[in-house]
Amino acid sequence: MADAHHDHELPFWQKYIFSTDHKWIGIQYGVTALVFLFFGFSLMMLMRYQLAFPGEVIPLIGGLFGDARAPGGIMLPEFYNELGAMHGTIMVFLGVVPLAVGGFGNYVMPLQIGAPDMAFPKLNMASYWVFFIGGCIMIGSFFVEGGAAQSGWTSYPPLANVAPPGQTYWGIGMLFLIASSLLGSVNFIVTILHLRAPGLSMFRLPFFVWAQFVTSFLLLLAFPPLQAAGIMQVMDRVAGSSFFMPTGLIVGGEAAAISGGGNPLLWQHLFWFLAHPEVYVLILPALGIVGEVIANNTRKPLWGYKSMVYSIIFLGFMSFVVWAHHMFMTGMGTVMSTFFQTTTMIISIPSVIILTALIISLWGGAIRFTTPMLFAVAFLPMFGIGGLTGLPLGLAAPDIHLHDTYYVIGHFHYVVAPGTIFALFAGIYYWYPKATGRMMNEALGKLHFWFSFLFINGVFMPMFWQGMAGTSRRLYDQTFYTHGAAVQDLTILSSFSAWGLGLAQIFFIVNFWMSLKTGKKVKNDNPWDATTLEWATPTPPPHGNFAVAPNVYRGPYEYSVPGAATDFSPQNEA
Repeated sequence: MADAHHDHELPFWQKYIFSTDHKWIGIQYGVTALVFLFFGFSLMMLMRYQLAFPGEVIPLIGGLFGDARAPGGIMLPEFYNELGAMHGTIMVFLGVVPLAVGGFGNYVMPLQIGAPDMAFPKLNMASYWVFFIGGCIMIGSFFVEGGAAQSGWTSYPPLANVAPPGQTYWGIGMLFLIASSLLGSVNFIVTILHLRAPGLSMFRLPFFVWAQFVTSFLLLLAFPPLQAAGIMQVMDRVAGSSFFMPTGLIVGGEAAAISGGGNPLLWQHLFWFLAHPEVYVLILPALGIVGEVIANNTRKPLWGYKSMVYSIIFLGFMSFVVWAHHMFMTGMGTVMSTFFQTTTMIISIPSVIILTALIISLWGGAIRFTTPMLFAVAFLPMFGIGGLTGLPLGLAAPDIHLHDTYYVIGHFHYVVAPGTIFALFAGIYYWYPKATGRMMNEALGKLHFWFSFLFINGVFMPMFWQGMAGTSRRLYDQTFYTHGAAVQDLTILSSFSAWGLGLAQIFFIVNFWMSLKTGKKVKNDNPWDATTLEWATPTPPPHGNFAVAPNVYRGPYEYSVPGAATDFSPQNEA
């Protein structure tokens, strides 16, 4: 199947920089996203110092950022707002989504369906470079006068419309990131529908491929409204329009020189119409990775495979009719709030089905507690905590008390930090030998897991109590209010845990790069004894992936089949 056109050696820039090979593009996405994740995490660690020790000198910060943001090393409120807005934006749009979809999706999905490449290789290359440009614009905003965006990761107007110039960079960068996702999602859908190997029917697809398929539809349908909103917000800022600027606005003590007539709530509707499906863009690839790792390390099929597939399809559909549960505080009437409360409770059902199926899959398994399995198993209760704590926020009455408190931060981060990011770590440890031909070090991997598991709970668990005490999520000094001062000890615990979590990643960074040279070489192309097609390619896979076009004869998870010669039956073996 290897394309004869690519038999000759490509020049360096075409092979490694502007590559059209889906595997190298996946690696580009993955490494770039990991760098962005580290940068975004570093911003959070600066925020945690200010929260734990408000008004005190922060080591090194004065020299790095100058007197305009941290005179004498003491953080100004405006700089804290910059860190908060950019931390959220970077972690979601530059870190987790590009890693989960651009990284794992690009590298693994074509291999799992037996395809030689993505349907549109040049479009695939373009999607990475558009993402990279958007990321550079975002990061570049730190260096303009007035600093980066300061209006939160949600960029609510009218505050975002009158913010310093860095907010414009945020808007332009977001337009590039959205365009990248749209290019990628079209490519994924066409590839999955048209380039499957012979015999690979839709219900023989690995669960990971189904997760990427539904995720691509979410990106394709939910991002265009935010693209339109982003264009309108940039126009408000640079062209004098007032899509989101109401009449009679007072800015700096004077009437704003705008035509007015805009509606700030319009932005919220357009933003959350994307941002709630975006939560499932984070979650679904993570669930797909966890499914692959659990099936392989329990040596048994996924329990309720078809129920899981129907659940993620229903989850994708329902994610478009729950967005306004983020907006109960905007004054919507009881009829509309009741509708969105109901849909929010309904959407929890397929999540529970998938989580239950994954937990039942552990029952009776011959479990191998490898590093990827530790991260995958830990994902289950962490994602469960994130989901359960979200239910009160989906009901208008408790949301009035909990809205914009640390409870929301705790809920959301349990879904995407010990939840999604743990799943992504599982995927890195699991597919690393396929991409490199070497295993990552198990001892370092387990140290990375246990310290991360301990500290990440120390970061986010106290936030539920802080939130129920009424502590606002956006205060740069919580001790200013009595109820914030009363839970300051929990804030300090969260901060020390965050710094411990940062130190725990040293095990991963050392392991990741060291294993490229010194990792144990795999003895064969299928070191995990797995059943799906990506393990039938040479290691690492060449351009074109398969020496001989594979045929598929069975489902994706035929482990421990009675009467079989081994405890795994690969999809491509007759």
